[in-house]
Amino acid sequence: MPQTENYEKARGRAEAKYGFFVHAAVYAAVMVLLVVIDLLTSPGTIWFIWPLIGWGLAVALHAARVFLLADRDTIIDAMTQDELRQLGTDKRAEGNSRKRPDQ
Repeated sequence: MPQTENYEKARGRAEAKYGFFVHAAVYAAVMVLLVVIDLLTSPGTIWFIWPLIGWGLAVALHAARVFLLADRDTIIDAMTQDELRQLGTDKRAEGNSRKRPDQ
């Protein structure tokens, strides 16, 4: 893989992580604000838990995509390289492409 592709991949992963951290920081700030508003305006009713759970689920899914499912790209890259190697061993000349059935 050429150096520029490595840089682009690393840059994309860094941007994804940065986006998650911004999302998590905004979530935390808004949740603190909602808790304060809830406790000051209606201490007998706890409603802040609903946005906390809903938005928290979205933040958790975002974290899963950034940190847990990031290896999916590596798997796809490996499969692509495998397919390219298999095509390279094909008997046809490299310049010949498969013709579509309708041609």
